[in-house]
Amino acid sequence: MDKVYDTIIIGGGPAGYTAALYSARAGYDTLVAEKLSSGGQMALTGIIDNYPGFEEGVDGFTLGMKMQQSAERFGARTKYTEILSADLTASPKRLVTTDGELYAKNVIIAAGAYPRNLGLEGESDYIGRGIHYCAHCDGRFYKDKEVAVIGGGNSAVTDALYLSRLAKKVYLVHRRNELRAEKIYSDALLKADNVEFLWNSEAESFDTNEQGRISSLRIKDTKGETLRDITLDGIFISIGRKPATDFLRDSGIALDKHGYIIAGEDTRTNIRGVFAVGDIRTKRLRQVVTAVADGAAAVHEIGEEL
Repeated sequence: MDKVYDTIIIGGGPAGYTAALYSARAGYDTLVAEKLSSGGQMALTGIIDNYPGFEEGVDGFTLGMKMQQSAERFGARTKYTEILSADLTASPKRLVTTDGELYAKNVIIAAGAYPRNLGLEGESDYIGRGIHYCAHCDGRFYKDKEVAVIGGGNSAVTDALYLSRLAKKVYLVHRRNELRAEKIYSDALLKADNVEFLWNSEAESFDTNEQGRISSLRIKDTKGETLRDITLDGIFISIGRKPATDFLRDSGIALDKHGYIIAGEDTRTNIRGVFAVGDIRTKRLRQVVTAVADGAAAVHEIGEEL
């Protein structure tokens, strides 16, 4: 058998590298398995204003690199590889990667969750240039401007509520004729005087200006197929997130109906020695600060295991 680590962390976002920092600093042999680059979804955010310690804000890529360097300062290692499957009930726990197998006494899953794309042509090309997936991350750029929020669930409604306090006008585009969000959120949004509801509507395409930013959104009526163009400055897509749990399909770990790992504030899962941190676990608030808190909590629990 190959080397057995005290802790292997799957994912190099803020939760993963915080866990790596705490684990390595405690003297545990620690490896981070990351398939792309440090920072996770955070690395795609232009400016993060709500993470303490950066009075002028910090871009997500820079913060991700700093977190990686902090963990590696204490001896954590990073291996760039993708986890294909996991046997988490084995002893030691076995991870099958694109580069072979890894073994650990404890596994911290920090693989994250990803926003669902709307599927508009050119959507990915304009992320950060008018198309966004996190109102609390990027809403400040649209103070006194006009924006659209696409979706009708809790996330979309809370995003629209938040933006209504900043933007001059908010369009809520929803393919049904009523909101799916909880009443406490939808009632508050219905009272906002700068929010216009576009019921039974879907986004069909967008246009851009000479500066290469979003300038308008074309709306399709799901009943009559009519088209309407609305002039705006930004589009916030809020149609849900997809947790990165496909590789755990046969691992025995418990998932909720949406595919998130079931774990409480102690980050423990249904399998001893396996912990879920950050956006991948069941939780009410998914932010950088809650992710780093999870990373610290998981290593505290590992301390008891080891």
